[in-house]
Order: sequence, then structure tokens, then C-alpha cells
Amino acid sequence: MLSTSELIEERINPLDTLELIVSQNEWPYERLGNEEIVAGINGEWCDFHLRYLWIDDKNILQCAGQMDVKVQPKKRSDILELITMLNERLDMGHFSIWSDDESIMFSHSMVPPTNSGDIAMSCEMVTRTIIAEINRYFPVFQFVIWGGKSPSDAIEAAMLETIGNA
Repeated sequence: MLSTSELIEERINPLDTLELIVSQNEWPYERLGNEEIVAGINGEWCDFHLRYLWIDDKNILQCAGQMDVKVQPKKRSDILELITMLNERLDMGHFSIWSDDESIMFSHSMVPPTNSGDIAMSCEMVTRTIIAEINRYFPVFQFVIWGGKSPSDAIEAAMLETIGNA
């Protein structure tokens, strides 16, 4: 049986895998040492930044998509209500307001698997999830921020699913 110290010594930095994923997708990025990668993404509705933060001593990978949308003080309570409603719908990750600059972000943290194949699969899954959820819910935020809709009306308007073809 491996001891805790042996497991720590064998730990792979998931940023190495994420750097490959980011570069294969040809997203502009910057790697900040062994702790962080920031990549620029062109989403369906908006551009945003993917941020990956590796906390080695805790074996935690924090992943976030930070939208270039600032929450104005007069809209903050509506956006917080909207975030609560959206987070109830999510299977993985959560939306929040980043207090440093009042931007909206979608984030998820994980303890990466120990082998490289599983790390690649986990990193791809979390990256796809962040992109998908931002693409899916960006219009809802816009309806509240710019459209003046209530959180529930914004969700109803943006989540309308069409049936059939025109």
C-alpha cells in the first residue's frame, strides 16, 4: 500500500494536461508557472476567460469561466436571485459573482484523478461543462442586466425550447 507521501510525490500537475487541451483548441493562453493557466475563449454569445488554478498542497484544481459582464449595484440583488435559480438547475459547478470586479463566473473545483488518462478525461469534461453552461445561460443574464426582465421571466424567455422545424 502506498503511503500519503508516496501519493503526493506521484501526483501529476493537471495544468500540463490542460495546457495541451488549450493549445490543441488554439485558444490564446498564458501559463503562470505551475499554478495557473488563463485562456481566452470565443463563446456563442460572448468572449470569456477560462481560468485554471492548481492548488498543489491541497490537491485541488479550481476551474472557472469568467464572463466579461459586470454586475451593476442596482442589478446585484436580481442577479443573485437569478444565480440561485440557475444553480438549482446545474448538475456540476455553480455561478457566482467574483467580488474583485463584480464579474459573473461559472466555476467548479475537483480533486484530479491519479493517472494521466483519467486526468485528461476529467479536464476535458470540466472544460466542456464550463463552456456549455456559459453558452447556455449567458442570454439569461443579459435579459436581467440589459432587458430589465425579472429572474424568472429571463429564465422562461431564454430557456424556451423549440419543437420541430420551420
